[in-house]
Amino acid sequence: MTLHKRRLRELIVFAVMATLVGLPWIIMQQKPAAYRFQYEFSRRFQLLLRKEQGPRRQPPWRETLKLSKEEFPGLDKVLARASMHDRTVILTTLNAAWAQPNTMVDLFLDSFEQGDGIKYLLKHLVIIALDQVAYDRCTELHTACFMLTTEGVDFAADKFFMTEDYLKMMWRRIEFLRYVLEMGYNFVFSDADIMWFRDPFPRFDKTADLQIACDKYTGIPEDLENRPNGGFVYARSNNRSIDFYKYWYMSREDHPGLHDQDVLNEIKFDQDFVDIGLELQFLDTLYFGGFCEVSRDLESVCTMHANCCTGLQRKLQDLRLVKEDWKRFKEMPLQMKRHQRVYWRAPRLCLLSFES
Repeated sequence: MTLHKRRLRELIVFAVMATLVGLPWIIMQQKPAAYRFQYEFSRRFQLLLRKEQGPRRQPPWRETLKLSKEEFPGLDKVLARASMHDRTVILTTLNAAWAQPNTMVDLFLDSFEQGDGIKYLLKHLVIIALDQVAYDRCTELHTACFMLTTEGVDFAADKFFMTEDYLKMMWRRIEFLRYVLEMGYNFVFSDADIMWFRDPFPRFDKTADLQIACDKYTGIPEDLENRPNGGFVYARSNNRSIDFYKYWYMSREDHPGLHDQDVLNEIKFDQDFVDIGLELQFLDTLYFGGFCEVSRDLESVCTMHANCCTGLQRKLQDLRLVKEDWKRFKEMPLQMKRHQRVYWRAPRLCLLSFES
């Protein structure tokens, strides 16, 4: 038996024995601790195993997926004007359907105005318009707008969930965000159907490369069993995050017919993903809630996403309820907040989204 095989066998024996001895005791103590033990043990074992296996091949997508500056003319100037001191920008995308008066873009921008001291974040927001109507409306409402065109594709109409045009729009977004990272900018990407209430930056981990919201949260930020939602992402620009976005975009070809979130769920256990070394964390729905898993703590919540919901009108009706509830909460006297709990009335119509 070679030295390599003997050491590998010792690692496997150690893994089995530690699991048999340690995990039952922790499960008896408390469930969250058991999850954390399982995650930490699995992560450390994977690192040891990779070290024993030696270096892997250089993935071809690192060199083949390249974007040119000419594909996004003027983007560098828009980002430079909106950037924070540490080269961080806030991004959202907008098409004609969501840009109509008294619809999604108005609710989105107004949430910064009505939030808890976050109006200043608007100067760091860049709206990425996907068509001419959206761009024209953006210039009426906001100072930082960028036109992102895709040859041969019309993104103007409301894109119904999982249609061909919807998938094209999602993957164009992933490609664009990767280029922002390549330009050296960190970003917070937020779908426009997200209401902002508080500054999210204090809630972000200081070391993670990428942090993403969840449809369902297990209670452990590093747990890959969390269900990610690409509608709210905080990414730091470095080689790992850039490689991840390249790999994510490339993986659409291996998983045809899936949108970005489902592809991420497929690849997050792949060896190529592990080899990137990305420090990935999932955001707690207590602070970054949505209609899939509503945050019940209005004292702490930073954002609310109209996820698990299809159709523009359903989203609008329920987000207007969210806006009213937030306003009611803000206007309550402090003493009343301590003794009278406020609950979100939404989701309502969104609960009907997936009924047959």
